[in-house]
Amino acid sequence: MEGGARFDVIVVGCGAAGLAAATAFAEHAQDKPKPRTVLILERSSKEQRGGATRWTGAFLRITENRKLDPDWADRVKRVSGGLANYDYCKKLEQETPGTLKFIEERGVNILFPEFPFAHTFGDEKDPGVQPPGMPDGGGLAIVEALCGRLEKMSNVTFKYETEALELKTDSEGAVDGLLIRESSGKTQSIEAGAVVLACGGFEGNPEMLTRYLGSKACDLPLIAPGIANNRGDGHRMAMSLGADVAGQFDMIHAEPVDRRTGKADAVIYTYTGGIFVNGKAKRFYDEGNATWDNTFELVGYEIWKNQNQEAYWIADAKTTQVEGWDMGYLSDVPPETADTIEELAEKLGLDPASLRASVDEFNAAAHDGPFVPDAVDGKSTTGLTPPKSNWAVRLDEGPFIGMPLTAAICFTYGGIRTDLHGRVVTPNGVPIPNLYAAGELTGLFYHEYPPATSVLRSLTFGRIAGAHAAATMPDLADAVT
Repeated sequence: MEGGARFDVIVVGCGAAGLAAATAFAEHAQDKPKPRTVLILERSSKEQRGGATRWTGAFLRITENRKLDPDWADRVKRVSGGLANYDYCKKLEQETPGTLKFIEERGVNILFPEFPFAHTFGDEKDPGVQPPGMPDGGGLAIVEALCGRLEKMSNVTFKYETEALELKTDSEGAVDGLLIRESSGKTQSIEAGAVVLACGGFEGNPEMLTRYLGSKACDLPLIAPGIANNRGDGHRMAMSLGADVAGQFDMIHAEPVDRRTGKADAVIYTYTGGIFVNGKAKRFYDEGNATWDNTFELVGYEIWKNQNQEAYWIADAKTTQVEGWDMGYLSDVPPETADTIEELAEKLGLDPASLRASVDEFNAAAHDGPFVPDAVDGKSTTGLTPPKSNWAVRLDEGPFIGMPLTAAICFTYGGIRTDLHGRVVTPNGVPIPNLYAAGELTGLFYHEYPPATSVLRSLTFGRIAGAHAAATMPDLADAVT
């Protein structure tokens, strides 16, 4: 490649994966006489940097002793029918304590807030007892902590409002740079010792979404502004060099969100205390077939795929009387409230008689007794289709609440295949020299995403990729030793 600037590593993407990779690489030889240089490329402005990470609450499927939920790897294996890379999942389990230490030592405080609704991560033997972990300040805290650290390093350069166009290779097929387009519209070739692709999935690319998901892809809103920049650039560039793929390309992680607001990540997790109905006020899903963490994605997908992107959550005062219930209600608009089901239906734009009929049918099949939100209680309906397998308590205590829902896309499943060092590999499993990938750009999941691990795996394999690139780059390995 001729002329132009040169960096030892270029990181494409400024979310959790990219920032972890850049930090791991930059710190590897920061105190050496000639520290290695890092260029971080970001499609967005500086003010909006961080990709999807910036907007997420970043739940972490961890125990308080900083370990991954011990059932997670096996759960991925089960729900994927054995298609997911089990060794990759076990690597995440092994590396999780190190990743948590990595972000905590760099200024991220991890909390374990009490959550009032039963969930499975943390202790699969006693759902709900272990609080979910999360960064204090959500994903934005990770972005600010790592960006703040990188900005203080003289060997790190950020370049915003810049697109990655094409990977450059030498005569032997090793990656040695990147063609970029700046905000001026002009292109530039930059030389590099290695490139780390960490620019997300293809949620922000309507053409790719339609290609893999079909005609209803256009109906999927984005769960946060940052993922509009996830255009599948990493997929396109890596596949042009013969990279292999992994993950299910026609499947997505979608979540049920309040359609009354434009707030990012306006998800509802409190729905085990009520019922879902569609635009015809008919129930369509077993709201109690598992804890919320194992069903909220499936609910979102069902709303998009089969319910014309229109659904409603209906509950009664038993839910709002649960202490801390609104921890799982992330909308900035309060739920609609009414003294009767008919009045609630009118506020939601549903047919009052139809909603009353659905609630009456549910109540006839449900149970008396208290709502026990923090345990899998086995209270199931009788003779109802679809059933409610747990928490089937009558909706008969006003005031009644409800909210209109749609499904928003969070990330795509299909992506680039990597090895356990984060190196991009060909279908034969051969690493493409000097090319790494991490985060949601890399494919893993099939059929279902066992949640609260996306940010965690992005951080983990970003850190692994950056450290491996640093330790194996010519001359740098000698400097480190």
